[in-house]
Amino acid sequence: SLQGRSKKRSRKHQRFMERRAVLEQKGLLSPHGHPGSQTTESGLEAHTALTQANGTVAPPCDKVPKPKRVESASLSPSASPDSIARHHSVLLSQGNGSPKRVRTSSLVLRPSKYVAIDCEMVGTGPQGRLSELARCSVVSYEGDVIYDKYVRPELPIVDYRTRWSGITKQHMKNAIPFTAAQAEILKILKDKIVVGHAIHNDFQALKYFHPKDRTRDTSQSPVLKKRAGLPVRANVSLKNLARYLLHKKIQVGCKGHSSVEDAQTAMELYRLVEVQWEKELAHSLPPRPPSPVTDPAADSSQYLDDQYWPTDLMASSL
Repeated sequence: SLQGRSKKRSRKHQRFMERRAVLEQKGLLSPHGHPGSQTTESGLEAHTALTQANGTVAPPCDKVPKPKRVESASLSPSASPDSIARHHSVLLSQGNGSPKRVRTSSLVLRPSKYVAIDCEMVGTGPQGRLSELARCSVVSYEGDVIYDKYVRPELPIVDYRTRWSGITKQHMKNAIPFTAAQAEILKILKDKIVVGHAIHNDFQALKYFHPKDRTRDTSQSPVLKKRAGLPVRANVSLKNLARYLLHKKIQVGCKGHSSVEDAQTAMELYRLVEVQWEKELAHSLPPRPPSPVTDPAADSSQYLDDQYWPTDLMASSL
Protein backbone atom coordinates (compact mmCIF):
# COMPACT_ATOMS: atom_id res chain seq x y z
CA SER A 1 0.00 0.00 0.00
CA LEU A 2 0.98 3.65 -0.32
CA GLN A 3 1.24 4.03 3.45
CA GLY A 4 3.48 0.97 3.71
CA ARG A 5 5.81 2.24 1.02
CA SER A 6 5.98 5.62 2.76
CA LYS A 7 6.99 3.99 6.06
CA LYS A 8 9.59 1.90 4.27
CA ARG A 9 11.10 4.98 2.65
CA SER A 10 11.06 6.75 6.01
CA ARG A 11 12.97 3.91 7.70
CA LYS A 12 15.48 3.82 4.86
CA HIS A 13 16.01 7.57 5.16
CA GLN A 14 16.45 7.28 8.92
CA ARG A 15 19.02 4.55 8.43
CA PHE A 16 20.79 6.71 5.85
CA MET A 17 20.97 9.67 8.27
CA GLU A 18 22.23 7.46 11.14
CA ARG A 19 25.05 6.16 8.99
CA ARG A 20 25.91 9.66 7.85
CA ALA A 21 26.08 10.85 11.48
CA VAL A 22 28.49 8.02 12.32
CA LEU A 23 30.73 8.90 9.38
CA GLU A 24 30.75 12.57 10.32
CA GLN A 25 31.73 11.69 13.91
CA LYS A 26 34.59 9.51 12.64
CA GLY A 27 35.80 12.29 10.34
CA LEU A 28 35.27 10.21 7.21
CA LEU A 29 32.56 12.45 5.85
CA SER A 30 32.30 16.20 6.20
CA PRO A 31 29.00 17.67 7.41
CA HIS A 32 28.55 19.63 4.17
CA GLY A 33 28.22 16.43 2.12
CA HIS A 34 24.41 16.20 2.24
CA PRO A 35 22.79 18.36 -0.41
CA GLY A 36 20.02 19.52 1.93
CA SER A 37 22.18 20.21 4.99
CA GLN A 38 23.06 23.74 6.07
CA THR A 39 25.59 22.98 8.78
CA THR A 40 28.27 25.46 7.75
CA GLU A 41 28.23 28.97 9.15
CA SER A 42 27.90 30.55 5.73
CA GLY A 43 24.96 28.25 5.00
CA LEU A 44 23.16 29.45 8.11
CA GLU A 45 23.81 33.05 7.17
CA ALA A 46 22.42 32.45 3.70
CA HIS A 47 19.31 30.82 5.14
CA THR A 48 18.78 33.75 7.51
CA ALA A 49 19.15 36.23 4.68
CA LEU A 50 16.30 34.51 2.84
CA THR A 51 13.90 34.88 5.74
CA GLN A 52 11.64 37.89 5.46
CA ALA A 53 10.19 39.96 8.28
CA ASN A 54 6.81 38.21 8.12
CA GLY A 55 8.41 34.82 8.75
CA THR A 56 8.09 33.52 5.20
CA VAL A 57 11.05 32.30 3.18
CA ALA A 58 11.89 34.33 0.12
CA PRO A 59 12.56 32.46 -3.12
CA PRO A 60 16.26 31.88 -3.80
CA CYS A 61 18.07 34.12 -6.25
CA ASP A 62 21.42 34.02 -7.97
CA LYS A 63 22.88 36.62 -5.63
CA VAL A 64 22.50 34.49 -2.53
CA PRO A 65 26.00 33.35 -1.48
CA LYS A 66 26.52 29.63 -1.60
CA PRO A 67 27.85 27.87 1.49
CA LYS A 68 31.63 27.63 1.34
CA ARG A 69 32.98 24.19 0.69
CA VAL A 70 34.88 22.87 3.67
CA GLU A 71 37.86 20.78 2.67
CA SER A 72 38.12 17.59 4.66
CA ALA A 73 41.25 17.55 6.80
CA SER A 74 41.05 13.90 7.75
CA LEU A 75 43.46 11.39 6.29
CA SER A 76 43.94 8.09 8.04
CA PRO A 77 47.47 7.57 9.49
CA SER A 78 47.58 4.41 7.39
CA ALA A 79 46.90 6.26 4.14
CA SER A 80 49.15 5.08 1.35
CA PRO A 81 51.54 7.42 -0.49
CA ASP A 82 49.41 7.36 -3.62
CA SER A 83 46.42 8.46 -1.53
CA ILE A 84 48.44 11.46 -0.40
CA ALA A 85 49.50 12.30 -3.93
CA ARG A 86 45.99 11.86 -5.29
CA HIS A 87 44.65 14.11 -2.53
CA HIS A 88 47.01 16.89 -3.67
CA SER A 89 45.50 16.52 -7.15
CA VAL A 90 41.94 16.61 -5.80
CA LEU A 91 42.66 19.73 -3.75
CA LEU A 92 44.19 21.35 -6.80
CA SER A 93 41.02 20.81 -8.82
CA GLN A 94 38.88 22.08 -5.94
CA GLY A 95 41.01 25.18 -5.53
CA ASN A 96 40.66 26.27 -9.18
CA GLY A 97 44.39 26.02 -9.64
CA SER A 98 45.31 28.07 -6.58
CA PRO A 99 48.65 26.73 -5.29
CA LYS A 100 48.31 28.72 -2.07
CA ARG A 101 45.03 27.05 -1.17
CA VAL A 102 46.28 23.57 -1.93
CA ARG A 103 49.53 24.03 -0.05
CA THR A 104 47.69 25.23 3.04
CA SER A 105 45.39 22.22 2.84
CA SER A 106 48.29 19.79 2.59
CA LEU A 107 49.79 21.30 5.72
CA VAL A 108 46.57 20.89 7.64
CA LEU A 109 46.23 17.32 6.44
CA ARG A 110 49.62 15.83 7.27
CA PRO A 111 52.07 18.36 8.75
CA SER A 112 54.22 15.70 10.41
CA LYS A 113 54.49 13.42 7.39
CA TYR A 114 57.19 15.45 5.63
CA VAL A 115 60.85 15.53 6.70
CA ALA A 116 64.08 16.43 4.92
CA ILE A 117 67.40 14.74 5.54
CA ASP A 118 71.07 15.39 4.80
CA CYS A 119 74.13 13.42 5.86
CA GLU A 120 77.84 14.19 5.98
CA MET A 121 80.30 11.40 5.36
CA VAL A 122 83.96 10.75 6.14
CA GLY A 123 86.42 8.39 4.45
CA THR A 124 87.26 5.00 5.94
CA GLY A 125 88.83 1.81 4.61
CA PRO A 126 91.71 1.61 2.12
CA GLN A 127 92.93 5.14 1.27
CA GLY A 128 89.73 6.54 2.78
CA ARG A 129 87.65 5.64 -0.26
CA LEU A 130 84.80 4.12 1.72
CA SER A 131 82.16 6.66 2.75
CA GLU A 132 80.67 6.28 6.23
CA LEU A 133 78.15 8.39 8.12
CA ALA A 134 79.61 11.03 10.44
CA ARG A 135 76.69 13.45 10.88
CA CYS A 136 72.99 13.31 10.14
CA SER A 137 70.43 16.10 10.25
CA VAL A 138 66.65 15.81 9.86
CA VAL A 139 64.34 18.82 9.67
CA SER A 140 60.55 19.19 9.62
CA TYR A 141 58.33 20.62 6.87
CA GLU A 142 58.77 24.06 8.45
CA GLY A 143 62.57 23.62 8.61
CA ASP A 144 62.80 23.03 12.36
CA VAL A 145 65.60 20.68 13.42
CA ILE A 146 64.26 17.29 14.51
CA TYR A 147 67.58 15.46 14.67
CA ASP A 148 71.22 16.55 14.39
CA LYS A 149 73.98 14.34 15.77
CA TYR A 150 77.56 13.42 15.01
CA VAL A 151 78.06 9.73 14.38
CA ARG A 152 81.12 7.57 14.99
CA PRO A 153 81.74 5.31 11.96
CA GLU A 154 82.18 1.58 12.39
CA LEU A 155 85.66 1.66 10.81
CA PRO A 156 88.58 3.95 11.74
CA ILE A 157 88.47 7.32 9.97
CA VAL A 158 91.19 7.78 7.37
CA ASP A 159 89.99 11.02 5.76
CA TYR A 160 87.76 13.50 7.57
CA ARG A 161 86.99 15.32 4.30
CA THR A 162 86.65 18.48 6.37
CA ARG A 163 86.61 20.78 3.35
CA TRP A 164 83.28 19.26 2.28
CA SER A 165 81.91 17.46 5.35
CA GLY A 166 82.85 20.01 7.98
CA ILE A 167 83.77 17.07 10.22
CA THR A 168 86.87 17.25 12.42
CA LYS A 169 88.49 14.95 14.94
CA GLN A 170 86.99 17.10 17.69
CA HIS A 171 83.46 16.24 16.57
CA MET A 172 84.06 12.54 17.11
CA LYS A 173 84.69 12.92 20.86
CA ASN A 174 80.98 13.07 21.65
CA ALA A 175 79.73 11.17 18.59
CA ILE A 176 77.34 8.27 19.12
CA PRO A 177 77.94 4.80 17.61
CA PHE A 178 76.57 4.19 14.12
CA THR A 179 74.15 1.46 15.21
CA ALA A 180 72.58 3.72 17.85
CA ALA A 181 72.27 6.64 15.41
CA GLN A 182 70.84 4.39 12.70
CA ALA A 183 68.09 3.14 15.05
CA GLU A 184 67.17 6.70 16.06
CA ILE A 185 67.11 8.04 12.52
CA LEU A 186 65.15 5.17 10.99
CA LYS A 187 62.53 5.58 13.71
CA ILE A 188 62.05 9.18 12.55
CA LEU A 189 61.91 8.27 8.86
CA LYS A 190 59.38 5.47 9.30
CA ASP A 191 56.18 6.17 7.33
CA LYS A 192 57.42 9.62 6.37
CA ILE A 193 57.73 11.33 3.00
CA VAL A 194 61.46 12.06 2.95
CA VAL A 195 62.93 14.97 1.00
CA GLY A 196 66.60 15.29 0.13
CA HIS A 197 69.13 16.09 -2.59
CA ALA A 198 70.82 13.09 -4.20
CA ILE A 199 69.17 11.31 -1.32
CA HIS A 200 70.34 7.86 -2.38
CA ASN A 201 73.77 8.78 -0.97
CA ASP A 202 72.24 9.54 2.42
CA PHE A 203 70.31 6.27 2.47
CA GLN A 204 73.42 4.38 1.46
CA ALA A 205 75.36 5.91 4.36
CA LEU A 206 72.52 4.89 6.68
CA LYS A 207 72.53 1.37 5.17
CA TYR A 208 68.85 1.83 4.54
CA PHE A 209 66.37 1.72 1.68
CA HIS A 210 63.37 4.06 1.81
CA PRO A 211 60.28 3.33 -0.35
CA LYS A 212 60.56 5.13 -3.68
CA ASP A 213 57.01 6.46 -3.60
CA ARG A 214 57.76 8.12 -0.25
CA THR A 215 60.97 9.74 -1.48
CA ARG A 216 61.28 13.23 -2.99
CA ASP A 217 64.74 13.76 -4.50
CA THR A 218 65.28 17.40 -5.47
CA SER A 219 68.22 16.44 -7.69
CA GLN A 220 65.87 14.36 -9.86
CA SER A 221 62.89 16.71 -10.01
CA PRO A 222 62.00 17.84 -13.56
CA VAL A 223 59.74 20.51 -12.08
CA LEU A 224 62.64 22.16 -10.23
CA LYS A 225 64.99 21.94 -13.20
CA LYS A 226 62.44 23.48 -15.55
CA ARG A 227 61.75 26.27 -13.11
CA ALA A 228 65.48 26.95 -12.85
CA GLY A 229 65.75 27.02 -16.65
CA LEU A 230 67.97 23.95 -16.75
CA PRO A 231 67.76 20.85 -18.96
CA VAL A 232 65.68 18.08 -17.41
CA ARG A 233 68.54 15.59 -17.73
CA ALA A 234 71.16 17.93 -16.30
CA ASN A 235 72.96 17.06 -13.07
CA VAL A 236 72.32 20.03 -10.85
CA SER A 237 73.78 20.68 -7.40
CA LEU A 238 71.84 21.78 -4.36
CA LYS A 239 74.01 24.88 -4.24
CA ASN A 240 72.99 25.93 -7.76
CA LEU A 241 69.30 25.19 -7.26
CA ALA A 242 69.36 27.32 -4.10
CA ARG A 243 71.04 30.13 -6.02
CA TYR A 244 68.69 29.98 -9.03
CA LEU A 245 65.38 29.39 -7.25
CA LEU A 246 65.77 30.56 -3.65
CA HIS A 247 68.27 33.35 -4.33
CA LYS A 248 70.46 32.35 -1.41
CA LYS A 249 74.02 31.15 -1.03
CA ILE A 250 74.83 27.90 0.73
CA GLN A 251 77.96 25.74 1.10
CA VAL A 252 80.25 28.75 1.13
CA GLY A 253 83.58 29.12 2.94
CA CYS A 254 86.22 26.54 3.78
CA LYS A 255 84.62 25.04 6.88
CA GLY A 256 82.57 22.50 4.95
CA HIS A 257 78.86 21.95 4.42
CA SER A 258 76.20 22.20 7.11
CA SER A 259 73.88 19.22 6.94
CA VAL A 260 71.19 21.23 8.74
CA GLU A 261 71.37 24.01 6.15
CA ASP A 262 71.37 21.52 3.28
CA ALA A 263 68.32 19.66 4.64
CA GLN A 264 66.45 22.94 5.17
CA THR A 265 67.31 24.05 1.64
CA ALA A 266 66.06 20.78 0.14
CA MET A 267 62.77 21.21 1.99
CA GLU A 268 62.45 24.81 0.79
CA LEU A 269 62.93 23.66 -2.79
CA TYR A 270 60.32 20.94 -2.37
CA ARG A 271 57.80 23.36 -0.92
CA LEU A 272 58.45 25.78 -3.76
CA VAL A 273 57.02 23.31 -6.29
CA GLU A 274 55.11 20.97 -3.97
CA VAL A 275 51.71 21.31 -5.62
CA GLN A 276 52.91 20.73 -9.17
CA TRP A 277 55.26 17.94 -8.06
CA GLU A 278 52.54 16.04 -6.22
CA LYS A 279 50.04 16.65 -9.01
CA GLU A 280 52.36 15.12 -11.61
CA LEU A 281 53.13 12.24 -9.26
CA ALA A 282 49.41 11.59 -8.80
CA HIS A 283 48.87 11.51 -12.56
CA SER A 284 51.74 9.05 -13.00
CA LEU A 285 50.33 6.59 -10.46
CA PRO A 286 48.38 3.62 -11.82
CA PRO A 287 44.60 3.74 -11.25
CA ARG A 288 43.26 1.77 -8.33
CA PRO A 289 39.84 1.32 -6.69
CA PRO A 290 39.25 3.90 -3.95
CA SER A 291 39.23 2.83 -0.32
CA PRO A 292 36.40 4.21 1.82
CA VAL A 293 38.68 4.32 4.84
CA THR A 294 41.95 5.80 3.60
CA ASP A 295 41.14 7.64 0.41
CA PRO A 296 39.41 11.01 0.87
CA ALA A 297 39.17 11.35 -2.90
CA ALA A 298 36.70 8.47 -3.03
CA ASP A 299 33.04 9.22 -3.68
CA SER A 300 31.48 9.87 -0.28
CA SER A 301 28.20 8.27 -1.36
CA GLN A 302 29.97 4.90 -1.45
CA TYR A 303 30.47 5.10 2.32
CA LEU A 304 26.77 4.47 2.78
CA ASP A 305 26.70 1.14 0.93
CA ASP A 306 25.91 -1.93 3.01
CA GLN A 307 29.17 -3.61 2.02
CA TYR A 308 31.11 -1.06 4.08
CA TRP A 309 28.95 -1.48 7.17
CA PRO A 310 29.27 -4.83 9.01
CA THR A 311 26.63 -5.48 11.65
CA ASP A 312 29.11 -5.37 14.54
CA LEU A 313 30.41 -1.97 13.43
CA MET A 314 26.92 -0.52 13.25
CA ALA A 315 26.11 -1.91 16.67
CA SER A 316 29.25 -0.47 18.29
CA SER A 317 28.90 2.90 16.58
CA LEU A 318 25.19 3.48 17.12
